[in-house]
Amino acid sequence: MTAPAARQAVVTGGTRGIGLAVADRLAAEGWSVLTLARRPVAAHPHRFTACDVTDPAAVRAALGPLDRVDALVTCAGLAGANRLEGDDALWHAIIDTNLHGTYHACKAVLPKLPDGTGRIVTIASVLGLRGVADQTAYCAAKHGVIGFTRALALAAAPRGITVNALCPGWVETAMAHQRYAELGITPAEAASTVPTGHVATPEDVADAVVWLLRPGSRGITGHALPIDGGTLALP
Repeated sequence: MTAPAARQAVVTGGTRGIGLAVADRLAAEGWSVLTLARRPVAAHPHRFTACDVTDPAAVRAALGPLDRVDALVTCAGLAGANRLEGDDALWHAIIDTNLHGTYHACKAVLPKLPDGTGRIVTIASVLGLRGVADQTAYCAAKHGVIGFTRALALAAAPRGITVNALCPGWVETAMAHQRYAELGITPAEAASTVPTGHVATPEDVADAVVWLLRPGSRGITGHALPIDGGTLALP
């Protein structure tokens, strides 16, 4: 008997942080994983294609060889302190990577997803659910990702495809350490602001991704699920 083909997942931003943890976890679960990222890294453990997700033609070219995609996880992201009176170039770069990159990947993958079992998980942020004064671009981008996710969930629902957003708070990544430096705080001080008392790991987010990709999650779509240790429950 021929073994069934491995399920195919595409992970954008899959060479570091949350994206790498998601790719690793899916591979461990038996998925065939294609990772996309702007810059290649040495000895990447998964199939890799260099692709700037802000370029729709590049995204289409990267995914063109795939006849079928069972799941897409959009982890490509960019952050940086930004106020309204700040750098316009940084604003556009953050919006392009986080919001437009998510749009381009979803648009290219949606026709390849199987009816009934296809899954999309976007990585948003708790800053897609609240505002922070010096994060105007990142908040705008992640609010946009959540709105887009909810709308796409409704559009894809007749095909039985689910679309959900995960909204991490503090996660132990290079991006978090960039933010610690901007705020002038230590990792321990960041953890002290979380009700559970600890910063999430990329693997915590990967666990939530895997849960949303399982058959039992078919009734869950159009949601923005925080992974924040209770931060958004604070008054």
